[in-house]
Formats: sequence, C-alpha cells, structure tokens
Amino acid sequence: MTICISGASGLVGNELLIQLLNDSRTEKVLVLARNPLGFGHPKMQVVLVAFEDIEKLEVTEKIDIGFCALGTTLRKAGSKEKQQQIDRDFVISFSKFCKKSGVQNIGIVSSIGANEKSSNFYLRTKGQMESGVSTVGIPTTVFIRPSFLIGPRKERSIRDKLVQLLSFIISPLLFGKAKKYRGIHASRVAQSLIKATINKSEGIHYV
Repeated sequence: MTICISGASGLVGNELLIQLLNDSRTEKVLVLARNPLGFGHPKMQVVLVAFEDIEKLEVTEKIDIGFCALGTTLRKAGSKEKQQQIDRDFVISFSKFCKKSGVQNIGIVSSIGANEKSSNFYLRTKGQMESGVSTVGIPTTVFIRPSFLIGPRKERSIRDKLVQLLSFIISPLLFGKAKKYRGIHASRVAQSLIKATINKSEGIHYV
C-alpha cells in the first residue's frame, strides 16, 4: 500500500512514520513536510510543501491511505488564529488533497473532548477540524482522540516536563470512565490509529 503522512515531525507523526516504514504491508510512504526530515529510507519520499498550498499539490500515483498528525500549541503558534490554521485548516486541506489523490482510508490525530460547540478554544478547534474533514467524503475516516501524550518531545519546556510527571502520578488513580483521561504514549496512539484506519469499515469512526 502507498501511504501519505502530514505532520511526521511531531510526536505522534514520527511514531506513525517509523511504524509504517517497518510495516511489511507498506510499499511507499509519501511524507509532506515543510522542511527535510534529516534521514532517509528506501520506502520514503519526502515532498517539501507549504501547507497553505497543500490542496494545489499534484501527485502522479494513487495514494491508498492518508495519516495526519498536524497540531501545535498556542505558545508555539503565537496566536489563536495561527493555531486554528494549523490544527484545523491545514488538516482539512490535507484531507481534500487525499481525496483527490484516491485515498480510501484516512486517520487523523484529534484530541479527547473534541467538540465544535465546546467553550474551550482548543477542543472547539479540534471539533471544527473533525467536522470539516468528515464532509470531505473519504470512505473510511478515523479520528483518534488521545488524552495527554507521553513521549520524547523534540522541544521540552519545564511545563511539559511537569505535566508529564503529573500525568505519571495521577494516571494510576483514574479508573472507570475517567480511565480515558490517562496519559498515553505516542507509540500506542500511532499503533492504534494505524490498526483502526486500515481495518475499519466505511464510515466515520472515533477511537
């Protein structure tokens, strides 16, 4: 299968890329990125593109499956408008690119609590993203909604370290319905998203 990934330099995106490159079912991985990744692989082709122009991108080959792990924080984005552009608009644009490229299955990293009617800016943005992607019309669309992500971040602030420590302490205390709020390692998120995106039947699914 031929796969396209957007957001491969992030925490979950990098795990997706590694796991897919090591998957015997994968023939080729097309990575859409702003900058070179810094490594190569026989199965991997990196296409440098500005995400503002992603819908204009043309590829000659049919893509079977798409994965998107684009996302940022308000601190990194610098403004709510910029964060919405990355977390919502670029993801929807990627799904439209996938649609015209023949993608039948798409997997998107969202967030627990995503809801376009939420009073929380971040969760509302993620909900708007899900709503926008859902209207594109890719036969099998999967949104994975993890809680706090655990893993080796490229840029780790003191706040990130404290949150990861707090998550490590609190997670064992969360049971029943609260269990879904436990921190989860990015590798498990990637593994679950790959499995669901490949195996789910047609429709819109939330994991």
